[in-house]
Amino acid sequence: MKVLGALMMLLGSLSQAMADGQGTPTAPLKPPTLTLVFTLRVQVGPPTELGELPAGRRRIIPIVGGTFAGPTVRGKVLPGGADWQIVQPDGLAKLDTRYTLQTDSGALIYIQNAGLRHAAPEVVKKLLAGEAVDPSQVYFKTVPTFETSAPELQWLTRSIFVGTGERYPTEVVIHVWRVE
Repeated sequence: MKVLGALMMLLGSLSQAMADGQGTPTAPLKPPTLTLVFTLRVQVGPPTELGELPAGRRRIIPIVGGTFAGPTVRGKVLPGGADWQIVQPDGLAKLDTRYTLQTDSGALIYIQNAGLRHAAPEVVKKLLAGEAVDPSQVYFKTVPTFETSAPELQWLTRSIFVGTGERYPTEVVIHVWRVE
């Protein structure tokens, strides 16, 4: 969520500068484009339900493995991470997922993927019960950030990314896009 907050501050600063007459563009700004970086196929285990808390229902979903592949990088999802979710009474799930990727060349990448997932109440009920639902019925977006010591992957630490997700009973699929 830190990246999202920083992005909002930047947009606010730009908006204020425009309102103050500073940095008035001479031509309309082009909206950013997205470039697919990779698709994650994250295998998940059964959730641990902590129960109702003041912020909502706490669930911890273990990450047990998986793969990722894209045009320039591919590898596996290492077991050991988890998604620490808070599900609010209206079904809005606040996601805080942290795990490690290992490229085919052996480089390690830490990913923290904050996001939101929500759907109609009957769809949320099925999701929370571990049932399959049509991904088009679910709003599932993330803001992944990356850490790595691999010199050839430093571009992952120097860009903003967004993800679109799909939740299945034993797997989460996330398409990660670089904002250009």
